[in-house]
Amino acid sequence: MIPRMATIPPGPRAPLPPFPRDFLWGVATSAHQIEGAADERGPSVWDAFTALPGNVKDGTTAAVACDHVRRYREDVALVRDLGVGAYRFSVSWPRVLPTGTGAVSERGLDFYDRLVDELCAAGVRPVPTLFHWDTPLAVEEAGGWLARATAERFAEYAAVVAARIGDRVPKWITLNEPAEHTLLGHALGQHAPGKRLLFDALPAAHHQLLGHGLAVRALRAAGARDVGIANSHGPTWPASESPADREAADFYDVLLNRLFSDPLLLGRYPEVVMELLAADVPDLAADLAVIAEPLDWYGVNFYQPTKVGAPAEHATRFSGVTLPPQLPFAPREITGHPLTDFGWPVVPEALTELLLTLRERYGDRLPPLVITENGCSYDGLDDQDRIAYLDGHLRALHRAMTAGVDVRGYFVWSLLDNFEWAEGYRRRFGLVHVDHATQQRTPKASYHWLGAALARLRTGPGAP
Repeated sequence: MIPRMATIPPGPRAPLPPFPRDFLWGVATSAHQIEGAADERGPSVWDAFTALPGNVKDGTTAAVACDHVRRYREDVALVRDLGVGAYRFSVSWPRVLPTGTGAVSERGLDFYDRLVDELCAAGVRPVPTLFHWDTPLAVEEAGGWLARATAERFAEYAAVVAARIGDRVPKWITLNEPAEHTLLGHALGQHAPGKRLLFDALPAAHHQLLGHGLAVRALRAAGARDVGIANSHGPTWPASESPADREAADFYDVLLNRLFSDPLLLGRYPEVVMELLAADVPDLAADLAVIAEPLDWYGVNFYQPTKVGAPAEHATRFSGVTLPPQLPFAPREITGHPLTDFGWPVVPEALTELLLTLRERYGDRLPPLVITENGCSYDGLDDQDRIAYLDGHLRALHRAMTAGVDVRGYFVWSLLDNFEWAEGYRRRFGLVHVDHATQQRTPKASYHWLGAALARLRTGPGAP
């Protein structure tokens, strides 16, 4: 039993440097990871995936998760008391449309109505994400993201959600991390829907992007004027200066950093991807015109850099994922930095490097940025390692902004300890501890530190 903890004062760290007055501070969650109430929605690919033994390391499911559907008022109060201005959550597609299309669940829409009203009453800006990996199972059985029709179904769903809550929602996110959903869910089989297609998974990437573009149009037709996407990014470092290692790192960089951002921001895929996709997409040019619908801002999820070398002769393990030897690259261990409980290296300066690289790569095609996820997995209530992580990354973010990168906001992942996908409940990313047996919420030291840090920013020099 985790005891309740009194407020732990911030450690002896210098105050954070000043951020702009209108900088948007927030925390993030996702539907499948916290909502629970699985019996009140349609099944998703993650329900099917977690039902198969061995897919989730601790054998758990998200049927209850953090019971957020019933405890959302308590969770909104935690957001309000933290002192952030925004809450990024995701809407569950199967909670709104149990089969992904057709009949709408009024009960599901009513929940998001209540959640948005509660946030607005608390003075917190609601920032919904329309897709965070929980494809309705019926949509998956009809072809899922490998089928072009799914992009159209997604746009229809976006229109339904916007019609219900769009009058109170100024800021929208279409997709969360389509790279991970493609690579882990469709190429490597480590996440739902559990497909192991390797490079034959690329149509899933393309159709997610097409769905994004169609959803942007649907949102704007409903009156939305502040639309973005949340893509994962991180610097790719070659294991050495050898031609083989550099070539492998360049290819990995395409998959992680350019497969999704190039078509969104430049209207074209990297050349190697164009060659691989050409046979699967009859009218690629027309699709790219939809995908490249102008964005009001661009979301960046950042956790770690990756060191990459030439292909291995055998399967390798990386961040808990098994990589087959057929891949034209092999990640290598980054040494000389502390590790999170997930085994991820903590390298704050890599965030500065990433943001400067994005500005250099895309120039005036790069919209204003928002850090839509940044966080770490550590156990314990007195989570000083998480405080150090957040402190270091906020300073790294400030350095990039001082160098001229236009960043408008920052969201911590995550508000709550939650169902961490294939890891189950073994990894704890939350600012708030959740006892999943009792659903008791206990703010951690990092919650109190962040709240105090933001209060100082609001009242310090240059504050309104």
